[in-house]
Amino acid sequence: MVGVLLSCGRGGSDRTASGEPFQVRFVDVTEEAGITIETTSGGEEKRYIVEAKGGGAATFLDYDDDGWMDIYIVNGSRLEGFPPGEEPRNVLYRNNGDGTFTEVTEEAGVGDAHWGMGCTAADYDNDGYTDIYVANFGPNVLYHNNGDGTFTDVTEEAGVGDPRWSTGTAWGDYDGDGDLDLYVANYVNFDVNNIEKYRKVNVWRGIEVMAGPRGLEGAEDVFYRNNGDGTFTDFTTEAGLTDRLKGYGFAVLFADYDNDGDLDIYIANDSVPNYLYRNNGDGTFTEVGLEAGVAYSEDGREQAGMGAVFGDYDNDGDLDLFVTNFSDDNNTLYRNDGDGFFTDVTFQSGLGAPSLPFVSWGTEFLDYDNDGWKDLFVATGHVYPQVDQYNFGMTYEERNQLYHNNRDGTFTEVTEVAGPGMQIKKVSRGATFGDYDNDGDIDVLVLNMGDRPTLLRNEGGNRNHWIKFRTVGTRSNRDGIGARIWVTAGGLTQMREVYMGSSFLCGNDIRVHFGLGKNDKADLVRIRWPSGLVEEFRDLKADRLYILKEGEGIYRVVKFGRTV
Repeated sequence: MVGVLLSCGRGGSDRTASGEPFQVRFVDVTEEAGITIETTSGGEEKRYIVEAKGGGAATFLDYDDDGWMDIYIVNGSRLEGFPPGEEPRNVLYRNNGDGTFTEVTEEAGVGDAHWGMGCTAADYDNDGYTDIYVANFGPNVLYHNNGDGTFTDVTEEAGVGDPRWSTGTAWGDYDGDGDLDLYVANYVNFDVNNIEKYRKVNVWRGIEVMAGPRGLEGAEDVFYRNNGDGTFTDFTTEAGLTDRLKGYGFAVLFADYDNDGDLDIYIANDSVPNYLYRNNGDGTFTEVGLEAGVAYSEDGREQAGMGAVFGDYDNDGDLDLFVTNFSDDNNTLYRNDGDGFFTDVTFQSGLGAPSLPFVSWGTEFLDYDNDGWKDLFVATGHVYPQVDQYNFGMTYEERNQLYHNNRDGTFTEVTEVAGPGMQIKKVSRGATFGDYDNDGDIDVLVLNMGDRPTLLRNEGGNRNHWIKFRTVGTRSNRDGIGARIWVTAGGLTQMREVYMGSSFLCGNDIRVHFGLGKNDKADLVRIRWPSGLVEEFRDLKADRLYILKEGEGIYRVVKFGRTV
């Protein structure tokens, strides 16, 4: 793919804050890729809270183990239901390896017809095949991958069919026993048999709109410990994860924020304080969000936590945290100070003011230009269709946002020069990130309410060098989730963790991607597996995927095409 140098209206070339030409653009390739699903989420007026919060989530996954990222997309429903046989269903798209996808939902057996909210994909039983978990407004579903292109619904026997309104999910091995445990965030106890109870009206900027979630009864989150035999046990209370506030949970993240070698948990809550659960290393957690500085904004306000992501944006060796919020409020960047505490640096980083007009959802630290510094993508879309009737300076459909990392702790919004795909206005919710075309740069799939998703192909990011890793655990969980990888090239050291569950109710390409800039090799690669095993590799050539097998080193090397 050839990078395109965009010209600005004043003449000359658009440049980043570092002075380099902006040579990446995102292009909408949804139609040519064959992504045809139009998601459903309630009525057009969005009078009930459940109608406004879902509308699309997805995950990249390689379900058939052919080296190409496939896509699983959850669909919604409506309160009055649908005639039998006409219900919206989730869809699975198989990557054909040529930039197109083929829908294989029926033959794969993954067409769940509940009101879908979120999904993630991970190998929960360590058999080498990626399974799918779906969070629903209604009973959740676990699909076991049979290894032959089909799946089996094993929800009941696995014991993970939470019947409430679930939203975000994430996988991580919290107790280091070699298999993946599951955290499920729940939102509101919403009784469809007493629907008028929830038809509350809120006055927002002088107009009547859907109300919530304040005043509604929150639903407690649930934590499932993997028993290692295909079943799970509700271990919420025993692990110290009791949802004391019944917070309106959305995004769930597993990450080692305090660098002690075990996975902690962060929950972005809507309109109540966010949670940070520190892993005590003995099978229990302690909630430390307030003392760590990530429960509230800098001025002590509860925010409308929607999406969230951990990432080392300043390349100082620890994981920082970004949380998306409602309009008339800012998204929040918490810098990890390396001592178990965070500082809200939103406005000094340049991420505050540009976010104020937008309702923000899916997000990710992605190095879209492969310069070695993590940039930031934010999916946006309002919850009130009524805003289009007034001159508030905001609209129901909104454009997504892209921020370039200036390498000095600040970001610059570059949406306007980032290609035609970034100028599209939709009512977006979730977003999933991955290299679907295996060309060495990160693409984005954005989920839109009542509309097709938008598949944004990255054109030009692979003008710089890159390196990818796929982790295969032996003592650790098979996916290697929780492994931490450091890459040093040209004097710069970057760090990422392997994770599943991020953004807004989505999962991402599980392969770990690093931009290398102009460096054609990684001088040093270091991986710390969840088991504690540390391995090092030197002088790895760029523009390749390295499959690392725990205890056995480099298992395989795949060279993708790179065109400049």
